Parts: sequence; structure tokens; C-alpha cells
Amino acid sequence: MQQFDLIAKTVTGLGYDLVDVERGERGILRVYIDFTAADAAEKGPITVEDCATVSHQLSHVLTVENVNYERLEISSPGLDRPVRTMADFERFAGCECTVKLRAAFPGSANRKTYTGVLQAPQGDKIGLEFESKDGPAQLEFTLADLDKARLVPQVDFKKGKA
Repeated sequence: MQQFDLIAKTVTGLGYDLVDVERGERGILRVYIDFTAADAAEKGPITVEDCATVSHQLSHVLTVENVNYERLEISSPGLDRPVRTMADFERFAGCECTVKLRAAFPGSANRKTYTGVLQAPQGDKIGLEFESKDGPAQLEFTLADLDKARLVPQVDFKKGKA
């Protein structure tokens, strides 16, 4: 079983969603987790306790499976969470997102990066509504066209004040 699949199986078995896995310098293995779309609204953000639960279980699994790493880091994906799968694009439809394409589309003046509001996927097509020089515009792309996408952090500093 490949390392990513092993980590994904363990994380999903604990009731979390695997967002990303990174190998860092000096043997660091970083695992980013989030709640599943169904649980996110109810449970809120990932807590230290959630990370500890995953870390404890994953360290045992990685040891048994003989995966080489020096240090294991478990983290939430943060406010600028990566958006990678079709399920992610469905979950975050209506949210502001920055999308970088692998190659510029014809007629886009070599533009590969767009920031706008994600539209709900239609089949294998994903939509992004953005502001161009000429006003509102629509970009349609597939996962194959995508290099990377991240949510744009929305921070409300006034929230909670009376």
C-alpha cells in the first residue's frame, strides 16, 4: 500500500478528511486534516485534540508499516485551505478562491491565475466567477487544467464585538 493511501485510510477511519500530505526537510512528514463536509458545520474548526488523536493513531500505523520519517506533524489546512478534489469544489461553491491553471487558456493573454467565487461543478467542469478588465467574467476548467487552488481567507475582525 502506498504511503498516501495508508495515511488516507487511517485518517478517514478516524472520521476526518485528508487534505494533504507533505514531506519536508529532515524527515518531517506533515499531514493536513479537516472534518468531512457533513461534520464541518457542526464541529467547527480542527482542534489540538483532533490533531493529537490523529497523530497518536498514525504514528502507530506508520511504525507498523515501516514508513520512514523523523517527525510527524498533524495540522489543520488553515484559512487558505487547498481545494483539490471535485468534492472540495462542491463543498466550497460560493466561496472566494484563487485558482492557478497549468497553462493559460487561448485568448487569456497568458493569464494563469484567477481569484473569484467558485461555482458548483457541472459534470467535470468547475466554474469561477471573477472580475476581468471588462467586468464580470466566467472561467470554466477541469481538474486536469488545475495546477493549484486555495480558498481566500475571510476574516471578520468585528465578529463577537457588542
